Amino acid sequence: MTDAVGSIDMPDADDEAPESKKKTRKGGKRGKKGPLGRLALFYRQIVAELRKVVWPTRSQLTTYTTVVIVFVVVMIGLVTVLDTGFARVTKYVFG
Repeated sequence: MTDAVGSIDMPDADDEAPESKKKTRKGGKRGKKGPLGRLALFYRQIVAELRKVVWPTRSQLTTYTTVVIVFVVVMIGLVTVLDTGFARVTKYVFG
């Protein structure tokens, strides 16, 4: 079976280079820096990623917080009712 470049089973001759001609990389940017340089790069990348974040506005944050608190209170009520019901059923069955 072949594709536009050549056989899938057999790689092209251009793709294979003798071991002596291959260049070896020493880790790119990381290979040239010491541990403090890598740490500084890491923190620069963190700051760059945090700048990309779309932070919620105060009103959105208030809305999200209210929704979460209401949901948690409802779930606590539900679990309390179920727990009380199971306790009464257990007390009725086992005396």
